[in-house]
Amino acid sequence: MNKWLVLAATITLATATAPTMAAGDAAAGKAKSATCAGCHGMDGNSVNPEWPNLAGQHAKYIAKQLADFKAGTDRNNATMSGMVAALNEQDMANLAAYFSSMPRKQGAADKSLFEAGQKLYRGGNPATGVAACIGCHGPTGAGNPAANFPALSGQHAKYIENQLKAFKSGERKNDAGKMMRNIAGKMTEEEIKAVAAYVQGLH
Repeated sequence: MNKWLVLAATITLATATAPTMAAGDAAAGKAKSATCAGCHGMDGNSVNPEWPNLAGQHAKYIAKQLADFKAGTDRNNATMSGMVAALNEQDMANLAAYFSSMPRKQGAADKSLFEAGQKLYRGGNPATGVAACIGCHGPTGAGNPAANFPALSGQHAKYIENQLKAFKSGERKNDAGKMMRNIAGKMTEEEIKAVAAYVQGLH
């Protein structure tokens, strides 16, 4: 696990000195968010577990995901590609500022998977080299905005499960230093499902 903490610290240092993105205007973002509401909800809390909650997510992380969808190289989604096509950098920053300012609704973990998910989230799996999620995403799933590690608390279990599978297969590859691809690649289907369920109840 130590090597992951070292890598996380290195990325934190690198991102701290990286050029800053455009400052976002939450009011302008709200005015532009109507097209996002169909999937992510007016307040950024999605009712469909396949689509992520955006409320309370770090603005920098949201803006990066929008930019990555627009670039279409490391993260691809037919629906999102169409949605972001006409957005410029300032639009992305504004939307990110708006959704990050909204309160995130708390979720609940599947009790049957809680223990296994908690064990993996907090301690990883030393036998197979799966790093603990807590090292980057924190004890309550708040993430690390300086390193651009996303908040996970209250996120839909199904969405988390889908993203871990996408990292595992290499379909999604917009993770710094291949961190998530390396971790998810060592996880079993059961581990992915358990940790995703646990994350949904974090707060």
